[in-house]
Amino acid sequence: MQEEYNPQRIEQSIRFQGQQGRHPAGGTIHATMPMTPHCPSCRQPAETHRFMAHGGSTIELDLCFACQGLWFDPQENTRLAPAGVLALFELLHQHRSDTRHPVAQRLQCPRCPRGLEPGFDVAKGGRYKTFRCPERHGRFSTFGSLMVEKGFVRHLSVAEIEALAERVGTIQCTSCGGTVDIRNDHACPYCRSALSLLDPQAVDRALNRHASAARALPAAAASGPPGPSDVADALVALERVRSQEQRQQEKDRLLGTGDRLDLLAAGLALRP
Repeated sequence: MQEEYNPQRIEQSIRFQGQQGRHPAGGTIHATMPMTPHCPSCRQPAETHRFMAHGGSTIELDLCFACQGLWFDPQENTRLAPAGVLALFELLHQHRSDTRHPVAQRLQCPRCPRGLEPGFDVAKGGRYKTFRCPERHGRFSTFGSLMVEKGFVRHLSVAEIEALAERVGTIQCTSCGGTVDIRNDHACPYCRSALSLLDPQAVDRALNRHASAARALPAAAASGPPGPSDVADALVALERVRSQEQRQQEKDRLLGTGDRLDLLAAGLALRP
């Protein structure tokens, strides 16, 4: 039986048995794991949160709200149960206005001394950037990339970028957090990701299909892993409990005097 990870243990031996399918790299790796995992970008202590997984178990994910990113050990993103996905997106939603900074140019694996290797994956929502450990310990994803992976955001068209450029000068890349001058660039100059937006229309369509995300949770849990509409329902339910005054304040902040427009936060706060 596989031993459950104990965060109080500083030294942990990680055994990868490739012949048994546990890890394709094979071999045995002894790694020193800190009591508090660190963010691969800023190297500051990350926040560890526990989420429900399939089969009634739980998994721990390490999140950094300043860098807007999280770390997945192998297969953890697919092990999240519907209730775990809801809790994760609720947590991201609560921290959507936190102060943040771009992802560092060099990222370090929190499980070993190796640097993370950048790359791209493709999902229904489009291409998104990931940073993987060459020793296959896991991957680092920004919150924006996670939403692209889950199909909850869409890429902006050229016409939408041009229309947005008339209103704001710069936006924040949802993949790496860098500043993009959309008057000159139609893709992020740092990671070359397409510009993405949390689609308010998709959120509203999901709301029309379901009366309440909270009431839909038992049915979602019985039907298997959540789809984009299930996540949309959850975020809508969370956002709609806020008062009209709070929503107006958020709207003023996003379209007011700020230096950059956060398209993910804007998609949540500025829907009808």
